[in-house]
Amino acid sequence: MVLSELPLRQAAVVAAVDARTPNDPVARRLRELGFVAGEPVEVVAAGPLGREPLLVQVGFTRFALRRIEAARVRLRSGSGAGA
Repeated sequence: MVLSELPLRQAAVVAAVDARTPNDPVARRLRELGFVAGEPVEVVAAGPLGREPLLVQVGFTRFALRRIEAARVRLRSGSGAGA
């Protein structure tokens, strides 16, 4: 499952961020923001039109992501440490 498909308020854990090219700037930025393997994540809210943007919490920080960016974050189900 990917982050853009995660139902609201369901806990999950980041498995990986998919890079589409070598040194992919979007994947690199997502990792810099904290989307790294083992981090707890959940979708807190979604925008009204097309469910965009997504308000995502990773660890204790919240970010607004476009669905195309969230689709880069692969998940494993279950709660993580500190969730």
